Amino acid sequence: MADTPEPQAALTTSTPDKDKDKICVLLNATGNVPIIKKRTWTVDPNKTVSWIQKFIHKYLKLDANEQIFLYVNQTFAPAPDQIIKNLYECHGTNGKLVLYYCKNQAWG
Repeated sequence: MADTPEPQAALTTSTPDKDKDKICVLLNATGNVPIIKKRTWTVDPNKTVSWIQKFIHKYLKLDANEQIFLYVNQTFAPAPDQIIKNLYECHGTNGKLVLYYCKNQAWG
C-alpha cells in the first residue's frame, strides 16, 4: 500500500471479522471544519498521525494551504510522527481511539 492516503483503500468502515488487527478510530469534527459523515474508521496500527491528517485533508478536498489539526480526547495534539497503535494503547477508550479534527488550533 502506498504512503499517500486513499479513502477507498486505506481507511475502511468497521467490520468485526475482517479487521481484527486494525484499530477503530472515531473522527469528530470541531469548529468550522466540514463533517465527515462516516465517523468510525479502521486504521492500520502502524500508520502515523500525519498520515491520518493527510487522509482527512484529501477526503474533505481542502485547499493545499489549509491545515488539519488532530487532538486526542479533546486534550492534546499528538506529534505527527506518533504511531496510532501507541496512541490507542495509552488513550483508547471503549475499544476506540477518539480523534477530533479541525482547521484551527482548538486545544493544547
